[in-house]
Amino acid sequence: MNHLKKLVLTAVFVLAGSIGLAACGSSDGTTDEAEAPTGAAVEAPATGTLKLFAYSDSVTDEQLDPFREANPDVDLKIATFNSNQEAAAKLAGGFEADVVEVCLDEAEPLLVRNQLRSIDTTGVADWNQLEFRDQPEVRQDGNVIMVPLSAGPYGIIYNTEEVPGGVASYDQMFSDKFAGRMAVAGGTSVGPLAVAAFALGFENPFDMTQEELDQAKQYLIDNGDKIRSYPDSDADMVNLFKTGEVVVANGGRGTALDMVDEGLPVEWIAPEEGMWSWVCGLGITSKAENIDAAYKLLNFYAGPEAQAISARNGFVITNPEAEPLVPAKFKETSNPASIEGAIPLTEPDNTDAYTRAWQEVQTG
Repeated sequence: MNHLKKLVLTAVFVLAGSIGLAACGSSDGTTDEAEAPTGAAVEAPATGTLKLFAYSDSVTDEQLDPFREANPDVDLKIATFNSNQEAAAKLAGGFEADVVEVCLDEAEPLLVRNQLRSIDTTGVADWNQLEFRDQPEVRQDGNVIMVPLSAGPYGIIYNTEEVPGGVASYDQMFSDKFAGRMAVAGGTSVGPLAVAAFALGFENPFDMTQEELDQAKQYLIDNGDKIRSYPDSDADMVNLFKTGEVVVANGGRGTALDMVDEGLPVEWIAPEEGMWSWVCGLGITSKAENIDAAYKLLNFYAGPEAQAISARNGFVITNPEAEPLVPAKFKETSNPASIEGAIPLTEPDNTDAYTRAWQEVQTG
């Protein structure tokens, strides 16, 4: 949601263990506004089956156990994915979900397939105080498509024992000093090209001209022998640092915290060239069946308790009411002010050009 918040190993289906999502129903779905519960239904615990499709680090037991405890009669089924593109393809191919995680930089595949319903923001109790709710991508054609629930910066991670002097910039990350021992987070066409764009000093890596894209592509090709890997997931990135194959890489602050939890001596820094930031949240799918429970889940994630858990996991919170619950060690990193000045990670208008450039990098 790391953006490698946000890239995970595989689409694993679980229900407090392992249960698959239901097969495709006969309905074509609807993009009409999902009607929020009213009256007594607002306070009543969720019931029925609720299917959630998200990135793995958004649906940990730590994050969801309080929801389960508050809603003991809900049958919560969870599936995880690697990207919104993968999520859209699986939903189109037959998987069903009531709620899907949406990241503002990669929502287009869900939108072009009409897989999201408009959200009634009166059904989200904390809506009017949520950070990032006014970002343009949150509304499509005037309709709210997701509730922003987490954010975070992207910078550089390095092994403090192997690199005692630290790494200050993307340009330095690509130096001969780290040849063969550095990684660039893969998984999307935009990320690696953005890293190259930062190293080249371009103003906005997510709005490059064709000439700039060609330069960024060539930069990755020319430095290909220095790049140990383009890992697709947080888990892959952590493993590369564990084995010592990689000592420096770009990545999210949450990914660095995952490494620290694994006992790795790493530090995350904001590069001299600048950092970018991502915003993710939850939306209601066009084929959602349990709308009442979907809104209860959205409200849970937006509430102070869940937001404080998100802060402990290394993410920037969106609800200021959670701040008193955030441990002191995470108050700075969870504050939205910590990503002020970062370039918002958005989907480029010329996505096809980015895709072609990235394919050429991969083929050499």
